[in-house]
Amino acid sequence: MRNFLFAGLVVAALLPRVADAADGATASVTGGTIAGVEANDVIVFKGIPYAAPPLGDLRWRAPQPVTPWSGTRSAAEFGNDCMQTPVADEAAPLGTAPSENCLFVNVWRPATDAPAGGYAVMVWIHGGGFLNGGASAPIYDGAALARRGIVVVSLNYRLGRLGFFAHPALLAAQPTEAGNFGLMDQIAALQWVQANIAALGGDPGKVTIVGESAGGASVLALLTSPKTAGLFRGAMIMSGGGRQTLISRPMTGGMPEVPASEDGDAAYARTLGIEGNGADALAKLRALPAEALVKDWTLPAMLGAVLGGKPLYDGIPMIDGDTIIDTPQKTFAAGKEQHVPVIVGTTAQDVPVIFPPRTDPLSWFGPDRAAAKTVFDPDDTVPDFPLALTIASDISMHEPARFVARSVTANGEPAWLYRYTYAAQSLPKRLLGASHSQEVPFLFDNVDTRYGNETNDKDREAARQFSGYVVNFVKTGDPNGGGLPNWPKFDAAQFDLMNFTLDDGPVFGADPRAGRIRLVEAAADRPAQ
Repeated sequence: MRNFLFAGLVVAALLPRVADAADGATASVTGGTIAGVEANDVIVFKGIPYAAPPLGDLRWRAPQPVTPWSGTRSAAEFGNDCMQTPVADEAAPLGTAPSENCLFVNVWRPATDAPAGGYAVMVWIHGGGFLNGGASAPIYDGAALARRGIVVVSLNYRLGRLGFFAHPALLAAQPTEAGNFGLMDQIAALQWVQANIAALGGDPGKVTIVGESAGGASVLALLTSPKTAGLFRGAMIMSGGGRQTLISRPMTGGMPEVPASEDGDAAYARTLGIEGNGADALAKLRALPAEALVKDWTLPAMLGAVLGGKPLYDGIPMIDGDTIIDTPQKTFAAGKEQHVPVIVGTTAQDVPVIFPPRTDPLSWFGPDRAAAKTVFDPDDTVPDFPLALTIASDISMHEPARFVARSVTANGEPAWLYRYTYAAQSLPKRLLGASHSQEVPFLFDNVDTRYGNETNDKDREAARQFSGYVVNFVKTGDPNGGGLPNWPKFDAAQFDLMNFTLDDGPVFGADPRAGRIRLVEAAADRPAQ
């Protein structure tokens, strides 16, 4: 009996524990008291509501205040990820079941006493094409970064047609509250951080927003939104575009070549047998099962549509004149973005979203067509579609990242440009370099979670370096420090960047694709005829 009791005590000592207020694992936040879990020098609070569940009449409404709870709410488990149809072979598989009741944040903080003013804060916004993804994915665990002395916050936001919807009946009923509900969620979560992060050990004056893919496009949207003043002091855009990627269609008043969101959403409703623009149509839309709104539209379906020549699609951000005033390109040109330091970059094999003509793609370069042929297809051997894919990656991601760095710098703030080439040693096609989203587990220093027993020390060192730059940036607004190779600020006169190389670590110097990017930049900067 005594041996059994001793064994039980040993097991109990090794398990994470819900602690009391004396050691910082309980806190009072908007809505009530929460109890987190402490383990391995980190306290984590999961599934904290930052807004009311967007159910029933709150579907397609701006996020509403949190409903208070009584007693102490356990924050030991993730809340539901937002409604979606999960896809097979997801790079960041969900850890919870999707639900409309999904507006939760998660917080990791060091278990040690916070410094005066609190720890600097990184807010993570997940990717997934605005159609898939969630904060519960294991590779987004913030514990490793928290152990380096920052607070990490992750958040859920409404996705697809539940997050981005502008049916005419909705516009008629809510003329000042329609369209970009997913971005409204992100802003509400950032406001929650401002109001509550001090109680969780963070400094609300030192918040940096970071996102990849749709999360990167979200950071770009937040950076260029008039609604986000004072909510963050730095931003990191990972594979999020820069000129107009995913943020180019109007909510209303479209044209044949650029149809408005309201037109596409009305056409979608008609496929469900819902006609009209009045209260009856809106009631029928709000009565639909959530599953019906997401079953046909996933990230793979969206990518298939884009590859098939359909550049505009449902369930993405739109220019609504309120949260998003215009394309990022026009907002930067007017100097109306939030003026903060920025890190921006892409992966070696990034995703194509915006395409040149599928036939004779080199014609996109106009008067520079001959020069582009010399760079992209010197031997005249590449068929049109593979050539279009290569050019599209530069148009969609690589040049727009440089464009953001140019714009931020021109408007008076520092920027740092990178390309993430390193790929895990175990990947069969690693010599091609990192593909879209493969840098994320390196950012979170979670490569063992992602690659398991195939992870080796070289992978871990690559993760230590990349995450080290990000932690430095979150703490100080500059990625340099801690013995890492120097990363100079962006200089628009040079085609230089920090390349996280396959075998030589971080190397700053000339962009290996400078010839390509220079031509794309010249074509993109050229006034439309």
